[in-house]
Amino acid sequence: MNPILPLKDHVPDVEAKVFSDGKVYLYGSFDLTGNTEYCSQDYYVFSSEDFLHFEKSELALTTRGGEIPFAVGALYAPDCVEKDGRYYLYFCTSDGGEGVAESLCAMGPFRNPFPVAGAHPSQIDPTVFVDDDGAAYYYWGQFALKGARLKENLHELEMDTYQDQILTEEEHGFHEGASICKRNGIYYLLYTDISRGRATCLSYATSRSPLGPFQKGGVVIDNTGCDPESWNNHGSLCEIQGQWYVFYHRSTHNSKFSRRVCVEPIFFEEDGSIREVEMTVNGQEERIESTRKLEASRASRLDGSVYVEASVQNGTYQEFLTGIHDQDWAEYRYLDFQGETLFCIEAGSWTYGGTVELHLDSPDGLMIGTVKIGATGGWNQHEVFTCPVRQVEGKRALYLKFRGDENRLMDVGRFWFEK
Repeated sequence: MNPILPLKDHVPDVEAKVFSDGKVYLYGSFDLTGNTEYCSQDYYVFSSEDFLHFEKSELALTTRGGEIPFAVGALYAPDCVEKDGRYYLYFCTSDGGEGVAESLCAMGPFRNPFPVAGAHPSQIDPTVFVDDDGAAYYYWGQFALKGARLKENLHELEMDTYQDQILTEEEHGFHEGASICKRNGIYYLLYTDISRGRATCLSYATSRSPLGPFQKGGVVIDNTGCDPESWNNHGSLCEIQGQWYVFYHRSTHNSKFSRRVCVEPIFFEEDGSIREVEMTVNGQEERIESTRKLEASRASRLDGSVYVEASVQNGTYQEFLTGIHDQDWAEYRYLDFQGETLFCIEAGSWTYGGTVELHLDSPDGLMIGTVKIGATGGWNQHEVFTCPVRQVEGKRALYLKFRGDENRLMDVGRFWFEK
């Protein structure tokens, strides 16, 4: 279910990997909840045996305390490859540093950092690909993607293979955040595409050679609508248990920051092209039962002034929808209905509250119920409100549409349906 990690872990820019042990590993930067800048000085690695429950590593790498002598500042988007029993974590920093650190464990900690010799010092977002013949390639850049083959030591570039215009903003809409994989002899470069006006799209380009030339395919996913202030996207493609997925991130907290990894299954046409997919609540899960108590912050899209906020109550991290005004809505695509008859919602209001309309398939689609939210004495003093609902069956997109006066209406924590 999206987001796929615990809600308190804001991990964007994820490279997903399946190494020789069969586990799923996630390597990404690490945003601090509610922060007003990208990333932090730390990396953590997340792993899973079942692609549902993830284990968080100890600190995998940091720029604190001079741990990386040639780089300081925030750690931006990383990547990791496995070769000959060792794991190589590639990183970049806010001061322009690019390097690689090593470990005998996929979860780190990663030590012995080296600069990537030959990589331009003012670029970002490294990604590395090890081809079928064992040759490794390094890609990096913003606005124009650069790439070269790596030497056997995996921290020096073979500069006679260097290409500086593999993807460009003018031709491909390339903004940043490249990631590369191979399927059926075709190399797929996934990247942040600014062609729709903001850097919210992940698009792909294909080639029969690891260093191109690459031809633009299309958009794989667009995270527009995940948050009122969302700006960028960054992710990867990975095959897990026979199914291909796109990993991407969504912003929260009414900001460009506090981003979290999400995932959607993707599908290839016979010619190798990829269909554009939508954002869902489901993620890697085929079914999300409507009876599951669902955090309202897991909305697949938001419209209006509503956004996700967080608080810590008695040491527990909690999220909720806030900033809710008349005509705002939150989308949950998809829930699996089995003829439920009652809707329950946890909400709080300092003022007069309002109503929540339950629509299917679109914000103005079939309305199956309306629940009145009254004043509870405080925004964070949530009470359970209920209403009867029209019975429906099957997978449907649910929209919570908020109605009331022109002021802030309510905050919403969780909701669910009952038989």
